Amino acid sequence: MKRLFSAALLVIFSFTSYAQKMDERLKGLDTMIHRIMKEWNVPGVSVAVVEKNKVLLTGGYGTRDIVSNKPVTENTQFAIGSCTKAFTASLIGTILHERGLDLDLPVTDFMPSLRFYNQELTSQVTIRDMLCHRTGLPRHDYSWYSGNAGSRDSLLYRVRYLEPSAPIRQTFQYNNYMYAAAGSLIEHLTGKTWEKLVQDQFFTPLGMNRSTTGVFMKEGDFSYGYTYRDHKIQPVSFLPENLQGIAPAGAIVSTAKDMANWLLLWTNQGRLNGKEILPFNFYQQAISSQMVVNGNLPARQLPDYYFFNYGLGWYTASYRGHYGVGHGGNINGFSSFVTFLPSDSIGVFVSVNQNNSAAIRVLTNLILDRMISAPYRDWNSLIKMTAVATGATTANTPKAGNPSHPLSALAGMYNHKGYGTIIIKEENNKLTGSFNRWGLTIKHKHYNFYTITINDPVFDGSEAVDGEFIVNPEGMICSLKIPFETGIKEIEFNKQSPAAANEEDLKKYTGEYDFNGSVVKVYLSEASVLKALVPGQPEYELIYKEQDLFTLKGVKGVSIKFDREESGKINSASFIQPNGSFKVKRMTDTKESAKTTGSNISDIRKYAGEYLLSGQVVKVFIKEDQLMAKIPGQPDYTLLPSNKDEFTIKGIRGYRVKFEINGSNEVVALILNQPNGEVRAARTIRKGYEFP
Repeated sequence: MKRLFSAALLVIFSFTSYAQKMDERLKGLDTMIHRIMKEWNVPGVSVAVVEKNKVLLTGGYGTRDIVSNKPVTENTQFAIGSCTKAFTASLIGTILHERGLDLDLPVTDFMPSLRFYNQELTSQVTIRDMLCHRTGLPRHDYSWYSGNAGSRDSLLYRVRYLEPSAPIRQTFQYNNYMYAAAGSLIEHLTGKTWEKLVQDQFFTPLGMNRSTTGVFMKEGDFSYGYTYRDHKIQPVSFLPENLQGIAPAGAIVSTAKDMANWLLLWTNQGRLNGKEILPFNFYQQAISSQMVVNGNLPARQLPDYYFFNYGLGWYTASYRGHYGVGHGGNINGFSSFVTFLPSDSIGVFVSVNQNNSAAIRVLTNLILDRMISAPYRDWNSLIKMTAVATGATTANTPKAGNPSHPLSALAGMYNHKGYGTIIIKEENNKLTGSFNRWGLTIKHKHYNFYTITINDPVFDGSEAVDGEFIVNPEGMICSLKIPFETGIKEIEFNKQSPAAANEEDLKKYTGEYDFNGSVVKVYLSEASVLKALVPGQPEYELIYKEQDLFTLKGVKGVSIKFDREESGKINSASFIQPNGSFKVKRMTDTKESAKTTGSNISDIRKYAGEYLLSGQVVKVFIKEDQLMAKIPGQPDYTLLPSNKDEFTIKGIRGYRVKFEINGSNEVVALILNQPNGEVRAARTIRKGYEFP
């Protein structure tokens, strides 16, 4: 196992490359970066600074591997996360420009397979809506980040199950799904993969030779990702390959040297070395406000930082009186920020190998202030104060009420078509679980509420949510609701019926049960389906829900709970109904090796024969070990045993057949009980039908 080091023990390296002579504004930058790294416990930093057509700085600070202390250089690969979105938006703009297409066309004109939660969104969402986050969908990040879907097509299929929280174009709501959809749109338009297009359109012409679309080098100059937790720098695994579907939203891996060229493109109106890479019209739209993020009014401490909007793959804001464009990115173990001031032709890239790190904003702002010669502002203290203010608060927790069900009843598989699968297990009176690729810790909080925490180093516990197990009218756990998104109802994972118990398990329930003097028979059909015969009622099929618990198919609110002794033997059962529970004691067992329909074939043979009913001959016969009755002009009826010499008629309510037995134990007649009375049919001389 890799050792974990305190930040104080890290050896600080600096590898920088400056354009000819160091710019006066950047003198002392190394010292400042080292100080911020130490204060925020950051292992390594990658930085690029450009102005007009010049690269003023590309460099690395600290270490890319805390075990070997290998240094960060200008060529060290860092993951840039959502800074990828500007690449994807630029591909859209370029390809649509080449084809004379409009950003304001509905996306389903090109991808009919992309469907939203309702028809209104499906018909109205445009490409521009997707690129500036105004479709009405909240983030729904757990539905993909948990590893629910791998391929891009599979990922986008789940969009139809994701509930919006606002009408279209009303509210800015950041959404990674829409950039995955944008990447898929490009693939539909060109027949090439998003990965190939990024390489051909940007990496190759811009000389971004060490940049990739979601894959780190196997060896050489690349950084590991880390998080600072429990006062230690700890390693974090990068995104698994099965999350490549989301790549257009945040999977590019790059270096300070390569990102300097990307910045030169944007600080020169979409051109590099005199060649147009981006259509100028798209360039202007991309850095213009397309959607208001929030008002961001001037504050006392920040009077020169105001408005906050979104363009196409970029945020826009006023930074100390200068028009600013930028985008952050956070992905497993890495945080990045790319920003430029178009009117000043100044650009800055900062990336750290620390998960969800505020240090990127501190460093970016301090470098920008140097570049525009702004008065010193203690960004470190301001941003740290904001981070502390947004920390968790404590509150008095009420005394927990007891859960309504034992932990074993919560175990099972729960599914949501958009979010995937949660599996819960009960072991040693504790609950454990998994949510797609993540492990879960599940602890009781209050009644049917349980606190659910994700077991992954990128989380610090602040993501914990309280899920509620829902009980249906039959008294069984039917779903789990989790508030993964604000502004919409809880995400409801429906409990899946477990696979039916095998035949040997089902045999343990078969037998006769005393139901207030009548006999309830539980038996296995020829198809190994567990069934129950209640006197005077039709045959019921029992649906397995969990060990010893069954519902009655087609009957709401009724279930049967079999009582099991410590030895494992079933000695009684409870019929759970809306008006109460009725306990029945087991009388006998059926032979475990036999499949029966409630009566032995030799027992029912005596009823077979012809009966004269109101001038018509009713034929009673045996077919496939089942007692049947045939009335002229009517279909065959199945007779189901309900009591001694009594049968119900399958599918016919209110009718029963009782066979009349004489003193010699011979069947002499059948009596048909109907809602309007009884009819007696005397047996003719003909007996013993196997078939009519």
